[in-house]
Amino acid sequence: MSSAQKPQKTQKGWKSFLAGAVAGAVEGTVNYPFEFTKTRLQLVPKSSTMSRNPFVLMYKVVKGQGLGALYVGCPVFVVGNTAKAGVRFLGFDSIKKLLVDEDGKLSGPRGVVAGLGAGLMESIFAVTPAESLKTAMIDDRQLPHPKYQGVTGSVKLVKDLGLRGMYKGFLPVAMRQGANQAVRMGTYSRIKGAIQQASGTPPDQPLSTGMTFLVGAFAGLVTVYTTMPIDTVKTRMQALDARTRYSGTFNCFAKIFREEGLLAFWKGATPRLGRLLLGGGIVFTTYEKMMTVLN
Repeated sequence: MSSAQKPQKTQKGWKSFLAGAVAGAVEGTVNYPFEFTKTRLQLVPKSSTMSRNPFVLMYKVVKGQGLGALYVGCPVFVVGNTAKAGVRFLGFDSIKKLLVDEDGKLSGPRGVVAGLGAGLMESIFAVTPAESLKTAMIDDRQLPHPKYQGVTGSVKLVKDLGLRGMYKGFLPVAMRQGANQAVRMGTYSRIKGAIQQASGTPPDQPLSTGMTFLVGAFAGLVTVYTTMPIDTVKTRMQALDARTRYSGTFNCFAKIFREEGLLAFWKGATPRLGRLLLGGGIVFTTYEKMMTVLN
């Protein structure tokens, strides 16, 4: 009996990874302009006269550099997002199997634990290096003579950063991803379970497409405002000049608070909200549809 179950678990884990990877690729491609704008806003120093309005920033970038400028760092981000989402859903589903009760239901606190574990896994295997490259490329584009643009520039950036540089900012990334997925996956799982219970839907059956999108979008909304400070610190720690400005993660927290005030931690919240509202709906809907197809 035990030996017969092992292939099934392997196959199911493989399906979770593939469905998550496809969902991550779709979401990353559609939503990248929001990610670009959020990152640019987080890199703006307090002394700058540049507009903090995300829509003004997007307009000026397109007007001055063309529409393609909104996609600087996109290929690296999408590759990272694909791996990230695959690892996230594989991790969440694997941990979830260990935590569900005999009826197959996952309680709220256990959903948070599963999400936290998934977030930590994705930060190690995918998010940190991809985010380091994306942030450095966006930061580099603002310089008078950018040197890390295009495929050749990306290869040069990887060489210049090295493995240690690729994992710069790992602590805030791990904190952000752990918090992100604890909130996001926990919220989604909890609301989905409540709707299934109220409607009499079995736990292993997906919600309707529209309901899945709405629940995913709401999970994204909650995630943005609870985890934005960690995201801002992560971006600052991965900027090209981070080594000369901050001695570490907690120094970065303290310096932003002291020099720019509490609200500075929520810089870029609007474009990130746009991305996670739409992205949450896209990711969970695509994932559920892919799992239906694969099953």
